[in-house]
Amino acid sequence: MKMLFAHTVKQSTKIAGVVLLSTAIVAGCSAGAPAAQPEEKPAEAQLKTVKVAKIEKQKIGDPIEQVADVASSIQMDVVLKAGGDIQDILKKRGDYVEQGDVILRLDPTDVLLSRDKAAVALRSAELQLTKSKEDLENSKQELRNGIAKLEASLKEQEKSFNKMRNDYDQGLVTKFQLDQMETQVNNLRLDLQGNKDKLKTLESTNSLAGLEQQAQSSNLSLKEVERTLDNLEVKAPTSGVITDLPVEVGMSVQGGFKVAQMQKLDPIKIKADLTEEAAKLVRGKSELTFYVPGSGEKTKGKISYLADVMSASSKSYPLELEVSNPDKKLKPGMKVQIQLTEDNDQIVVTIPTLAVVREGGETYAFVLNGDTVERRKVTLGRLNETVQEVISGLKEGEQLVISGQHQLKDKEKVQLAK
Repeated sequence: MKMLFAHTVKQSTKIAGVVLLSTAIVAGCSAGAPAAQPEEKPAEAQLKTVKVAKIEKQKIGDPIEQVADVASSIQMDVVLKAGGDIQDILKKRGDYVEQGDVILRLDPTDVLLSRDKAAVALRSAELQLTKSKEDLENSKQELRNGIAKLEASLKEQEKSFNKMRNDYDQGLVTKFQLDQMETQVNNLRLDLQGNKDKLKTLESTNSLAGLEQQAQSSNLSLKEVERTLDNLEVKAPTSGVITDLPVEVGMSVQGGFKVAQMQKLDPIKIKADLTEEAAKLVRGKSELTFYVPGSGEKTKGKISYLADVMSASSKSYPLELEVSNPDKKLKPGMKVQIQLTEDNDQIVVTIPTLAVVREGGETYAFVLNGDTVERRKVTLGRLNETVQEVISGLKEGEQLVISGQHQLKDKEKVQLAK
């Protein structure tokens, strides 16, 4: 029994030793071999993250303005058409007059005498012409009557002559008697033809031309004097303000002398000199808004002129507005502010200034379309603090990249920041 137990213990000891030895070998192998690494998946491309904002319209600033001058639409000199002594002055400097109002009168005494003389000369010429016409008509009638008598006498004489020729053929009259009768007939024919020629001459020629011309000349002289008489009342050629009246009662003035100067106030003109950039803002418009500083009342004026070519003297583009001025509030010499643009012109497409990418002297912006960005070349306009006007390249409603745009390329796919 003791021998069996001892054998069993010995056998167990051997087995335990083998197990321990195997464990040690396995442990040594494990320590010397590298640890196995887990299998890695392929890395995905990292998309750039951007922020976007919707492109909108907003007010970029106040309307662009230009100082302008108020001027009369017409400046007109009042010049005498006749000379004489100033008898009355009915208006004074600064008065507003309507067209046709009498400003002053000249003494009509001498002109009235000339008118009377011209009237007498005309009457005399007309009487002489009337008498000459009557005499001429009487002469024509006498010739017509004489022609009628000669025609009747010639007819009778021709009958007698024809009868005498028959008598001559029969030997009842002599050759001398026949010749005498023929001479009488021929004389009657000559007298008749002479009277007809005289009548034709009277009817085909104007023997009264000299007298008619004299009467016409007298008539023109009278009309000229009457016109001079009318011109002795110096009237306003247009409605406006008298700005100069350098005359006094009793002055003797000659025809052509400037007795007054007027300025037309309705309509009135507003004038300005524009730069090339300012002229571009106005071209294509038919009217502009203006106001008198401090009044707050804005009015529109029609553009009557805008130069196509820059003035060589002022180096600018002259602009003129025509404005109705019935209440005469606008006066020459006043200053007004013209709005070259309207309030609506200030509502434009804008983008943040920081969203602009500048490269090589050009300006760009990125727009998100789906998951891809597009690089757009843009033309910029006015700047107002942190936003800038976009003239071309972008549209209202598009998605503008406002962050990360400096690292982007055209047609690159991106992801939106959460």
